[in-house]
Amino acid sequence: MTYEFLQNYWWVLIALLGGLLVALMFVQGANLHLGNKVLSDTQKRMILNSTGRKWELTFTTLVTFGGAFFASFPLFYSTSFGGAYWVWVLLLITFVFQAVAYEFQNKKGNLLGVKGFRIALMVNGILAPFLVGTAVGTFFTGSPFTVDKLAIANPSAPVISTWGSSWHGLEALGQYHAVLLGCTLVFLAAILGALYVLNNIEDKEIEAQMRRCIKLSVGPFLLFFLSWTAILLFRQGFAVDAQGVVSMEPYKYLHNLLEMPAVLVMLLAGIVLVLYSLYLGAFSQSRKGIWFAMPGTVLVVMSVFFLAGFNGTAYYPSCTDLQSSLTIRNSSSSYFTLQVMSWVSLLIPFVVAYIAYAWHAMDRKKITSEEITGEGNKY
Repeated sequence: MTYEFLQNYWWVLIALLGGLLVALMFVQGANLHLGNKVLSDTQKRMILNSTGRKWELTFTTLVTFGGAFFASFPLFYSTSFGGAYWVWVLLLITFVFQAVAYEFQNKKGNLLGVKGFRIALMVNGILAPFLVGTAVGTFFTGSPFTVDKLAIANPSAPVISTWGSSWHGLEALGQYHAVLLGCTLVFLAAILGALYVLNNIEDKEIEAQMRRCIKLSVGPFLLFFLSWTAILLFRQGFAVDAQGVVSMEPYKYLHNLLEMPAVLVMLLAGIVLVLYSLYLGAFSQSRKGIWFAMPGTVLVVMSVFFLAGFNGTAYYPSCTDLQSSLTIRNSSSSYFTLQVMSWVSLLIPFVVAYIAYAWHAMDRKKITSEEITGEGNKY
């Protein structure tokens, strides 16, 4: 295994984890429906108990995604997590509130009351996908940082990465292209959540409301996604030559898509799967749309990561100093570290198999109102 192969291998794994994270945000999207005034308290508890069985998968994937990035591309981790820390702090806070809300909202004597904790879950349903989407959007718009690897030898200030804005990540809110991707993920999560609830809960009123939600979300989702994609394909990109010199190239991401036909096929296949899931959820009586939406989402997100990092592209560009931009080549761990981790990564299929088994066991029986109003442990 060459060093270049290992670097590419780990970028593929990072892309896969990113895709799984976005797909699993159906939990956040489903919790948005806790604010639906048409649904009764029992029906909202049915949704809550449905997502309560899966929320840990999303949080675990988020932690694994961050850990894998830290281990394989530590310079990105130190630059983004150390510089744009407000984005990641806010994301962590929303997930902490999510965990607390599940456990305490129906406990006697809780301070915020049921309504307060449900609002916390809904805020997580909006902020989590929006922050993740906006952060990934900066892979194409750039961020204000500089990198000086020689600074590690300075005993008084061994700081390699320096953030050039006092907003520390929140300046991404002023980059409309990044914000478009954040908005896209919010509506995608809402759609995924509705499709999941359709598949997991046995209730006619909930089913009608979920199909209504999908119909209302399709328009904004497609508008944001198509706008983001069109701008991406026609904007300048951050190209890297054989010597590692970064320069601006017109239509860079369009060139990437055309020069990597496998990525183009992945992107188109993912889009087709997502569109088919929208048809099943909004315009048919099928309840299986989630099984097409999730793999479609994974394929689309992986394609986005490949466009950002492969084919001589800086995946985390600096808009302050072009030559500080991070690439797969200049930001990865050592050959030894990547090699050792690659052997550990062979355990991933066994972990996925366990998750699939646990999922099947939890979903063997659909959630009903009788289960929620009966005895037993419930959220």
